[in-house]
Amino acid sequence: MDKLMRLFYKLLMLLSALSMIAAFLAVALGIIAREVVHVSIDGLDAYAGYAIAAALFFALPSTLQNGEHIRVTLVLDRLPARWRNSMEWFCLMTGLVLTVFMAWYAARAVWISYVTHDVSPAADASPLWIPQISMAMGCIGFALAFAHGIVARLQGRAFIATSELARTE
Repeated sequence: MDKLMRLFYKLLMLLSALSMIAAFLAVALGIIAREVVHVSIDGLDAYAGYAIAAALFFALPSTLQNGEHIRVTLVLDRLPARWRNSMEWFCLMTGLVLTVFMAWYAARAVWISYVTHDVSPAADASPLWIPQISMAMGCIGFALAFAHGIVARLQGRAFIATSELARTE
């Protein structure tokens, strides 16, 4: 199961990288269209925004696994060893509760946008449920990453990578 979850995190990170490339291409296309061809492509800035948001949400699980979230480097690594374990448990449990709510409401937002045929108010007028899928997938992956972290800790394994500061203490 551990390998399957890590593969899922890598897939989401690949989608994040592709989203960043898509954002770059949308911005570059907009600049070239305006400056070289003197044509404005309506809605292109909205697509760049969707791609940037997708990149952020898709990267959440891998970022947690690699210990790159701010709470890891700023709080846990500076605690004395006797407090670090308890605080990591607290962070994992709190994170799981919050991300399950986040995933639930993100998935619910996709469903509501789909059912109500909600479209973007930008010039692209895209159905909003399409870009919202990336948010829901990232939030679900983030919640699964916290659950995976809790299972790993129950098994006595470290889930979140530790920083150099924590290793030297």
